[in-house]
Amino acid sequence: MPPMTQAPAKKRLYIKTYGCQMNVYDSERMADVLAPLGYGLTDTPDGADLVVLNTCHIREKATEKTYSELGRIKELKLAKAAAGGAMTIAVAGCVAQAEGEEIMRRQPAVDFVVGPQSYHQLPELIARTHRALGQRLAADFAAEEKFDALPPERAVTGVTAFLTVQEGCDKFCTFCVVPYTRGAEYSRPVEAILAEAEGLAAKGVRELTLLGQNVNAYAGERGLAGLARQLAKIPGIARIRYTTSHPRDMDDALIAAHGELDALMPFLHLPVQSGSDRVLKAMNRGHAADHYLRLVERIRAARPDMALSGDFIVGFPGETDREFEQTLELVRQVRYAQAFSFKYSARPGTPAAALPGQVSEPVKEERLARLQDLLNEHQSDFNLAQTGRTLPVLFERAGRRPGQVVGRSPYLQPVHIEASERLIGTITPVLITHATRGSLTGQIAQDAMAIA
Repeated sequence: MPPMTQAPAKKRLYIKTYGCQMNVYDSERMADVLAPLGYGLTDTPDGADLVVLNTCHIREKATEKTYSELGRIKELKLAKAAAGGAMTIAVAGCVAQAEGEEIMRRQPAVDFVVGPQSYHQLPELIARTHRALGQRLAADFAAEEKFDALPPERAVTGVTAFLTVQEGCDKFCTFCVVPYTRGAEYSRPVEAILAEAEGLAAKGVRELTLLGQNVNAYAGERGLAGLARQLAKIPGIARIRYTTSHPRDMDDALIAAHGELDALMPFLHLPVQSGSDRVLKAMNRGHAADHYLRLVERIRAARPDMALSGDFIVGFPGETDREFEQTLELVRQVRYAQAFSFKYSARPGTPAAALPGQVSEPVKEERLARLQDLLNEHQSDFNLAQTGRTLPVLFERAGRRPGQVVGRSPYLQPVHIEASERLIGTITPVLITHATRGSLTGQIAQDAMAIA
């Protein structure tokens, strides 16, 4: 079969991405799918030929934010029609999967809806929309169909890239909609992942972040540890990260790989959500606080410089003051380098939404403020501890100021230095001279040479 030729970009495509890194990856692949049809990305919806809202259903009021944005896009569509043009509007992602036809009922300006497993059908959906054949919903396809249909080539704009290796979730945490919007766990074949990674490396990518709703549940041969070892052999790939992990899937092989594989970065996102065993059981997390703490000990024994990131939910139904204090105590023991924390918000259709003992908003707000104060203190302490150290930094882009370049440390911290843009794409030793809670500043280490 002859290779697909890419048409010149004559149509303007605007994609707005909400939520997680997997949505970022999906948006990139949507652009890849649409490029052969002549669509080129634009950074504004004004005058676009196709607008795609790639939605996330995790956060509070996500659905209403989607409808609010659709109201604004509708006005742009009407303005373009009045000028003699046409704009197609699509809603993709997890809100599309959850809401389906309801989206088009509430906002008739939407031309079609496409779920996260069906965006490979975008060309067909656009063609059918243009032919006014009326099929406007595509939300129920298996993950393997999506990946099989994607073009092998990816557009790359930098030296880092996301790479989806696993989708879906079988854990059914009582607060979470992911099993209902992304479906059951599915692991991509090793060969397909390696082929995509090799293509990215050939285009100058130095760092891969492996993505999955439960990425360490990857079920390919030898699991995520075996996959990481194979990816590390690809010429040019110097760094490997992965997110998001579940404590129940952090096996011995993966822990050992962190101690043995230089390419596997010493930074791990390992959500715990709560420090209370009763709350964890009500969340259906499948682990206790002590299990999590012992797991952290084992990980740090294998890789002593390991830095951790976490997720926390405060104000879960029935959470008492004492149970919240247990979360604070767990945080004090682990000391996270970074963390994400949220007030519990009821997601329609999830078991937790119907639980008794819903916590009041003022109490949730007070608890979240206390937790974030502690997390911010630990993040500041971790960053401050890097001053005086020399860290290998992968430089990714030019900075905001002339003569400045920005990269990432092994611990995912942004690092700013004054240097030539020739450093972009290199891993260079940097002496850290200053730290804030959000970033580091440094200078090239004396007599340092870029690490190829």
